[in-house]
Amino acid sequence: MMALSIAKAEQQDAEQIAALANAAYRGESSKQGWTTEADLLAGRRTEHEEILRLIATDDSMFLLCKDGAELIGSVHLQKQPEQVCIGMLAVSPRLQGRGVGKQLLLAAELAALETWGVGKSVMTVISCRNELIAFYQRRGYRRTGESRAFPVNPELWTPKVADLRLEILEKVLSN
Repeated sequence: MMALSIAKAEQQDAEQIAALANAAYRGESSKQGWTTEADLLAGRRTEHEEILRLIATDDSMFLLCKDGAELIGSVHLQKQPEQVCIGMLAVSPRLQGRGVGKQLLLAAELAALETWGVGKSVMTVISCRNELIAFYQRRGYRRTGESRAFPVNPELWTPKVADLRLEILEKVLSN
């Protein structure tokens, strides 16, 4: 059993968060886990500077999940009017499927309630990622029927498939 701890990230954590997100989402290392986007997108998911900017932004926070001193998971929360946007949920590929993501998502929802008192959580998921959407549905998220085009960012990533879309999921939060 892992001795997990969850805490709010600080500026000095940005490089580790970026490395974890890139390992969990893209490239060969991500293929060890089930959340990989490596077959859909080439390149990196994020960079150190973006993480630093998000940590420094008002009404924004990252939560870190550690096993002892090792960073094994992270998630970003961004307060919006009356809701929180949860994104960049990342778990070390070698530890995926062991409940870390479930615990981190629950911690993110509780932090949003406690910090901002918001009543709803929203997130976007690549619409063809049915297994990931099913994971979030098991956690109480529902499909809204809304979607938008996947963002273009050629400095970081390029699509390997055409017409990628982001589906919007939401969940009502309660204490």
